[in-house]
Amino acid sequence: MKKQLQYLLEKRAQLFVSKDERNVEEAVERKQRLFEKRGAEIVRCSINSQIVSKHVMETGGKLAYLAHYQFLIKHGSKMYVEEQVEERRAYFERGELVKDEKIIVSEEMVPPRLEREMLVDERISYKYDRAKAVRYAETWWNSYNPAFPRFEVDCTNFVSQCLYAGGAPMTGYPNRAKGWWCKNNNWSYSWAVAHSFRWYLSGARVGLQAVEVSSPEQLMAGDVICYDFEGDGRFNHSTIVVAKDANGMPLVNAHTTNSRMRYWSYEDSTAYTPNIRYKFFHIIDRK
Repeated sequence: MKKQLQYLLEKRAQLFVSKDERNVEEAVERKQRLFEKRGAEIVRCSINSQIVSKHVMETGGKLAYLAHYQFLIKHGSKMYVEEQVEERRAYFERGELVKDEKIIVSEEMVPPRLEREMLVDERISYKYDRAKAVRYAETWWNSYNPAFPRFEVDCTNFVSQCLYAGGAPMTGYPNRAKGWWCKNNNWSYSWAVAHSFRWYLSGARVGLQAVEVSSPEQLMAGDVICYDFEGDGRFNHSTIVVAKDANGMPLVNAHTTNSRMRYWSYEDSTAYTPNIRYKFFHIIDRK
């Protein structure tokens, strides 16, 4: 099983750098289309696997595994490495690999309406250290800090941890519908749920605060992007900016599908739709 899986992954890795358009997987085509649009090129791709579970039956079996993609990207005069980790499942019958698919993570909960912070005269001084937030994002992009809870849909929890590492202050404890906090094995909706986080950033007047900007070029390392993939008003993903590409566009880190130095637009994602909407938040550096 392991040998067949590795052979499959080697073939898939070759597709990302191949110019042959025959038998190209949809995920590969989406990635290639996005890079062509950016004027960037995938120079090399490698995919390593880590077996999570194995179930063997009399006539077949299945493997749950993590596929770790590493893309060497050439963009203008710059070279950088983009990484992504997918949860996948491979099925075997009579010793032959017959199916391989990405595991789709179920959507997160829809929280109740957030309470707006009313204490507008309260002052919480802080200095947001973008370098520390980015270091945290680079350290934990593909692992989980045991000091915090972990969720199946973990993107917003991860971004919140990055902001906190940068010095953003928690407020609102212990009201889960108020503020932004994670304490005593509990957390606010805004800490861990993408939709709540987006609305918190839009309206917070105490503690961590942000300014919405109109375009991704205006963002800096340590800023945040929120995603409404279906364009239905419900935001379902969050990322943190860690760098800029040769065109000055954001590269982001994220959890759930763990990603590093990924292009901000997510046009290569299976969740992407033409109706996607974004919110770009510049974190206020000092209050």
